Amino acid sequence: MSAAAPGDPDEGVFAAWLAERIGEYARREVHQDEELSEWGLDSVALLGLFGDIETEFGPLLDPADIWAHPTVRDLARYLAMRHGMGRHPDRVRAVFVFTGQGCQHPRMTAGLHEALSGYRRHLAEADEAIGPCLGRSVRELILDGDPRVHQTALTQPALFAVGYALAMTLLEEEGVRPVAVLGHGTGEVTAAVVAGALSLEDAARLVCYRGSYMQYLPSGGGMMATCASPFEAADAAAAEPEVSIGAFNAARATVLSGAVDGLERVRERLAAVGIASTYLQVTHAFHSPLMEPVTPRFEAAARHLTGGAPRLPYYSTVYGRRYAEPLAGDYWTAQITAPVRFADAARQMLAQQAPSHVVEIGPKAVLTPFLRRMSGARGPVCLAVCRSPETNAVDLAGVLSKLNAGPLAEI
Repeated sequence: MSAAAPGDPDEGVFAAWLAERIGEYARREVHQDEELSEWGLDSVALLGLFGDIETEFGPLLDPADIWAHPTVRDLARYLAMRHGMGRHPDRVRAVFVFTGQGCQHPRMTAGLHEALSGYRRHLAEADEAIGPCLGRSVRELILDGDPRVHQTALTQPALFAVGYALAMTLLEEEGVRPVAVLGHGTGEVTAAVVAGALSLEDAARLVCYRGSYMQYLPSGGGMMATCASPFEAADAAAAEPEVSIGAFNAARATVLSGAVDGLERVRERLAAVGIASTYLQVTHAFHSPLMEPVTPRFEAAARHLTGGAPRLPYYSTVYGRRYAEPLAGDYWTAQITAPVRFADAARQMLAQQAPSHVVEIGPKAVLTPFLRRMSGARGPVCLAVCRSPETNAVDLAGVLSKLNAGPLAEI
């Protein structure tokens, strides 16, 4: 006998209903953690399952969402979340996305530092954690307008400090709680702190090791953002052994990483077929095999850091998916040379978490345009905490208002 549709279901009720309904299609018992590929359903049966869900509960998902949630438990969690959003359409479900290297600039977040005591306090916390490793104040570096903020050994701790202070301001001062996190490059470290997988002190040591070891690699490397698809970028770089894809940011936003002379030749090939590209403001070929000389020394240092499993859904740009394993030294070592699979991770996060808002956290908006494209017209509201280098407290108040937090939320 088929299971009856629950009237006001939670995740457990959805899971029991799904397991029974899928079991009927599969003609056997289906376990809640069994992968979709093991259900033994063909495309007609999966379409029938989609129709059953829509008939019983209404339009909570698209057919492709079944593939994005590959176990009964995953799919039940998603259906319960979508059902709850339907009953509470004004409820904010925000995800935090942290930017990485390349968005830094002198005096970043200075306007917020001048106006907000909470932001000042959290930046000071990060500064105190970073200082013993860096041998100087990262807060002074940021606020004094020092151009050395573009040096890798200083850039990565500075971006971490800003990302941490912005996130803690939203979390602790304004009560904005993310339902999931995602980070790009160095931003993954900040995301790990917010997810509870790294302590502030361990994360501070991690970014200082990472930045300082990379800084002293031989020069001659760089990164180049292109408007090419991954296939077009790989094809243009095929003749350059020291150039590879460093980041998959969106369908036609691929970053190449490698030797500068090779990047220049690739740039000319792309320009010849009408594809634009531009160099990023970085000093080395991050997320490429040219980083491999760093890894033995970094791995030895990172081995002493305590990395736990994320307590929030954490979307890894190393693997391009949700990642629930401990974020220990081996993960951060692999991250140094692995390409940034931002597009895959972001698409999974959007599909699986169904956020109402996506909040980009960093000193200026870099990822928001990609996220808006992925979300489409019916997707979540995409907000950048710092839209430009001139962002101030009034700008932040507008963001908080859209998140139903802060002093303007009720206006």
